[in-house]
Amino acid sequence: MTRLNIGLLVALLLAALMGNSRADNTFTVQRIEFADQKAVFATVESPNVVPARARIGGTVVSLAVREGDTVTQGQTVAVVGDEKLLLQIKSLDARSAGLEAQLAQAKLDVARAETLFRQGAGPRTTLEQARTAMDVATSALRALAAERAVLTQNLNEGQVLAPVAGRVLTTPLTVGSVVLNGDTVATIGELPFMLRLRIPERHARSLKVGDPIRLDANQLGVDKGAAGTIALIYPKIEEGRVVADARVIDLGQYFVGDRTRVWIDAGMRGGYVVPAEFVRTRAGLDYVLLRQADGKAAEIPVQRGQVQAKGIEILSGTAAGDVLVHP
Repeated sequence: MTRLNIGLLVALLLAALMGNSRADNTFTVQRIEFADQKAVFATVESPNVVPARARIGGTVVSLAVREGDTVTQGQTVAVVGDEKLLLQIKSLDARSAGLEAQLAQAKLDVARAETLFRQGAGPRTTLEQARTAMDVATSALRALAAERAVLTQNLNEGQVLAPVAGRVLTTPLTVGSVVLNGDTVATIGELPFMLRLRIPERHARSLKVGDPIRLDANQLGVDKGAAGTIALIYPKIEEGRVVADARVIDLGQYFVGDRTRVWIDAGMRGGYVVPAEFVRTRAGLDYVLLRQADGKAAEIPVQRGQVQAKGIEILSGTAAGDVLVHP
């Protein structure tokens, strides 16, 4: 036997042992171990639902957002106005004008008293009294300026700012509503959204952080389902269920509280997995082409299971050792 024939025989033996001869469009069915996927329900949640609160009391002058809008951190969502603050600022401005006049007069009195004191025509007490009056007027003017700055800051705090970046979930107030200091003007769900899973406790031991999850494409309204990973597993079991959080890319368009079906890995199990191209569907039934003993291919119905990483699980219709022909 030549070396070429020996190499060909070894290659054929290896292909037979692998149980998969794809070169001639055939596939040998074998029982393999794969992840046992279970369907559970999850709800779309925000990591944090944060209220945007009014920092002053007053009347809502304007609302810049509505439910469903996306906001950035620090963005103005509403403006609260208080007419009393404006009146107090006007009152301080009037008092400030009066004090400025007193200060100007005090400066003139000091200049006159200094002139008379240098000429020996005025006593030192008069000069000191004039200087004291000028210092009092200056301090009073500074106190009014500080008080006015406080009122101006309070007026600026009428802008209700978004504490986090996210989507506006509720706006319980309307323009013209009266609010007090600390009242909620809007609630904002922080982005990105996550999935909160409630998994039966019998799967708790096989669940770990980093495990992949898969969402149904039909529920997403797209051709291909989304995928994510388990980010957090809560250590408390509630009503026989383990609560876990999963991160999924691009959940921004979902409704908070929306329920969707999620597939998780719950251990390993054995079964038959066939490449998707060997299974065809007609009239609602799935078929494969099975090679018979005489070499001919016969179409037989099969019952498909879950979609696995290497193909489609076949629940019935095939057995180990069957050779399938590509249709």
